Amino acid sequence: MALYKLEDFDQNYRETFQGNDVKGLGVYTEGTDEKIGTVNDVLVDDEGHFRYLVVDLGFWIFGKKVLLPIGRLRIDYNIDRVYAIGMTREQAEALPEFNERQTLDYDYEERVRGVYRRSEDYARPVDTSTPLEASAPIGAATAPIYNRDTYNYQNEPSLFGLNEQDHQTLRLYEERLIANKRRQKTGEVTISKHIETETARVAIPVDRERVVIERVTPTDAGTAVSPQEVNFREGEVARIEIHEETPEIRKEAVVREEVRVKKVVDHDTVEAQETVRREELDVNAPGLPIDER
Repeated sequence: MALYKLEDFDQNYRETFQGNDVKGLGVYTEGTDEKIGTVNDVLVDDEGHFRYLVVDLGFWIFGKKVLLPIGRLRIDYNIDRVYAIGMTREQAEALPEFNERQTLDYDYEERVRGVYRRSEDYARPVDTSTPLEASAPIGAATAPIYNRDTYNYQNEPSLFGLNEQDHQTLRLYEERLIANKRRQKTGEVTISKHIETETARVAIPVDRERVVIERVTPTDAGTAVSPQEVNFREGEVARIEIHEETPEIRKEAVVREEVRVKKVVDHDTVEAQETVRREELDVNAPGLPIDER
């Protein structure tokens, strides 16, 4: 069965725990109240059940992290402490070091569980309903060796059970869908200008002056003129100014149109569905008076 860090399994786990966070709590030995380290993380299984605390043993063994099964601890929220039941320095030294880059497979868990099993009394009854690979005698007791294909955490309640003595407050959790919106960029509209050229034609009427010389025969042609009226002058000149209009063309920039750019928001509703899980309480007390409220 795969194991996950609590935050990877549920990013909103702090809301689920109503603000209580076991991560960061100090870990102490039971009885002597000797601090051995702090809770670094929590590991849960596919169904969200707590299986191990990742404990940094900095007060005992600097830089070493180990796994503490959930059944071998007691949490006292009143003083923000975690008590490791039966933990000894020798046991801490024998535990395999936890490495986040290491695969948490069945073999690794067996190494962890094996250390804790050595401190247990196997004279207790063994559940024979679960297939076992073999059994090895330890003195007068029998220590079961579990099958990787059939192993279940419920086989070892001393390691993973939430007993009444050490876990008097058991909270039942359920998953819920939390809808959030995340703003993401879907594209970009770029608006720019470029210049296009074209040949413009304009017609301008212009006036040009020209001289028209007409030679006509006066009506009194051939009539004698008295010598007094005759005035022959050499080099007499008549001057007439001639003008013409020439086109004068220049370019002038004018505003043709305005482009206004703005954004509008279209509202839509997106529906999503997901499977959520909920924990239900199983009470196993045959023949005992139980009053559930």
